Amino acid sequence: MTTPPAILWLRRDLRLHDLPALGAAHDAGGAVLPVFVLDPTLLASAGDVRTACLVDALRALEEPYDGAVVVRSGRPEEVLPALAAEVGATSVHVSAEPSPYGRRRDAHVGAALAGAGVDLVATGSPYAVTPGRVLKDDGDPYRVFTPFSRAWRRHGWRAPATTPSVRWHRGPDSEPLPSPDLTDDVALPAVGEAAAHERWRAFLDDALEDYAEGRDRPAVDGTSQLSVQLKYGTVHPRTLLADVAAHRAARSRGAETFVTELCWREFYADVLWHRPDAAWADLRPTALTYAPLAWPDAPGAGRSRGASSGAGRSGRGPARPYAADATDEALARERFDAWREGRTGFPFVDAGMRQLRHEGWMHNRVRMVTASFLVKDLHVWWGHGARVFLDHLRDGDMASNSQGWQWVAGTGTDAAPYFRVFNPVSQGRKFDPDGAYVRRYVPELAHVEGGAAHEPWLVDDGLAHGYPERVVDHAAERAEALRRYEASRG
Repeated sequence: MTTPPAILWLRRDLRLHDLPALGAAHDAGGAVLPVFVLDPTLLASAGDVRTACLVDALRALEEPYDGAVVVRSGRPEEVLPALAAEVGATSVHVSAEPSPYGRRRDAHVGAALAGAGVDLVATGSPYAVTPGRVLKDDGDPYRVFTPFSRAWRRHGWRAPATTPSVRWHRGPDSEPLPSPDLTDDVALPAVGEAAAHERWRAFLDDALEDYAEGRDRPAVDGTSQLSVQLKYGTVHPRTLLADVAAHRAARSRGAETFVTELCWREFYADVLWHRPDAAWADLRPTALTYAPLAWPDAPGAGRSRGASSGAGRSGRGPARPYAADATDEALARERFDAWREGRTGFPFVDAGMRQLRHEGWMHNRVRMVTASFLVKDLHVWWGHGARVFLDHLRDGDMASNSQGWQWVAGTGTDAAPYFRVFNPVSQGRKFDPDGAYVRRYVPELAHVEGGAAHEPWLVDDGLAHGYPERVVDHAAERAEALRRYEASRG
């Protein structure tokens, strides 16, 4: 009797190597049918940038998977049982998905498959340590990063998984990939396993040792830029951790800092595992007042862009209503649009927002500054900014995005940042001292030399080429932000 094929359902693991779920499918005994399901819920929330990256990653699988990947469209709980019946499969193998939407989806898929006599088998996850595994001695989750980081390191992780010699199952029809409508000025990197390893090798050789300092300089190539590859699983963090440990610079400050940054990604995923409501709700509720900026989707208007990531129970926006202050709603919208479009009059902020729109990415230091400006200079609830980021980021990850914004806003895992208000001028002068980053993305300031690009209003002709005046006075808004935070603390 011929052993039936096993289905490998690919999701955030678009690679061949270091993929435990592939090994489990291979061990099932027959051929392996790799499949990717174009889930309409996820596609609706992804936007054109992330859809383009997804398509790139799927195309990159054609050679290593020998053209065997089958693409189907539809709700996974309907597509997978039908495909299993079509090929006679009795098991579907996946990498466990810890995100709020992924957990709900997999529960529905598991029930549908079980009804058809098919097992859903989860092996591994997109993280070095699967969220929910690192707990305090009393069984409670960690709420602060530093103790989590120590426990995460003590827990450790497995070595990279070996890659089996797989016999692929062929025959089922495949559907065409989407064709996202990107504008000509959006520049995206190659996404795929080969591209990820090429970038990783270059980073190891050229930037790892100096990463602790280089990562804060947005004008230089000092970061790995692997976030988009980790987003789609074209490389696994376990592979990166093994390579760092074996590298000549393994004991350097740069290597230690890089491992810590990977740990932050895992910590935020762990937070969302235990508190899925924190995708769109304050982890630490406050009585803060915010500018009266309406959430774009009116109740009953259908799913929001955040629906795929657990945006409230209905998927129609923030789970937490926010109080409005006396600021005029039209003025709040005008200022928000200026922030979103990179025309606030603060060059470091505007350069970051323009980089986001042009590259689908923003340097992490600048992400913190732009987020602080929206929340603490414009007094806009962090969820609005998080949504803009998810609309444009090629590496848009719900856990890292929402919890990173909450860290800045002072509503997340670290309460201390409520009084930390980034000064966009001093941050620019410190981390972009010669103004190169600003001039790269703000051509209206190309004529302003050196660090003066961060304060063009002090240069005689600084605003002569169309760069706007500042939308607010930073010192006054900083004082207002601190007043609001103190008032909210009772």
